[in-house]
Amino acid sequence: MENSKIQEIIEKQVLTVAKAVEDKIDDEIHALDRLELDDLEALRERRLQQMKKMAEKKSRWISLGHGEYSEIPNEKEFFSVVKASDRVVCHFYRENWPCKVMDKHLALLAKRHIETRFVKIQAEKSPFLAEKLKIVVLPTLALIKNAKVDDYVVGFDELGGTDEFSTEELEERLAKAQIIIFEGESSLHATKSRASTRSVRQSSHPDSSDSD
Repeated sequence: MENSKIQEIIEKQVLTVAKAVEDKIDDEIHALDRLELDDLEALRERRLQQMKKMAEKKSRWISLGHGEYSEIPNEKEFFSVVKASDRVVCHFYRENWPCKVMDKHLALLAKRHIETRFVKIQAEKSPFLAEKLKIVVLPTLALIKNAKVDDYVVGFDELGGTDEFSTEELEERLAKAQIIIFEGESSLHATKSRASTRSVRQSSHPDSSDSD
């Protein structure tokens, strides 16, 4: 009889301790849940702020003429443009075929890279700039950061030496100079990767088609 009472007391104590441990674990789980929710809320808030800042940046860029490839009418306007935008690609051109080829690619890149201002100016009508920046070969791209010329792309020598270079090859060259920003893999690498994948797939399955 005495033993059964002792056993009952022990069982009650064990249950009491177990309940206390369970309550403590529940409290810790709730605390963790709360912490995770708070962290998620903080991350969400930071993300919203980043998106808001980016939207403001894009709005400002568009107001300055980013997103379009435009012509600068005179040398005075050139200085206004390079002071207003942190990154500018300026094409010094004349009315010839090589410059028209460059125009085609720059018009595409202007839409693709809104973070950079893409403009052109006629070299023969800009003698002061052409002399100051030592523009001799046309086309020449002056790559301008924070109102200072940081690099040049002269002619097509760095683009395979031919007018048949791709927009992606020019894009890669501009990215190398950090005048445009790539968020992740460059378009040229992505294109090469896709082409390589397609080539491997076709060699493995010669009877397959691109529509598969």
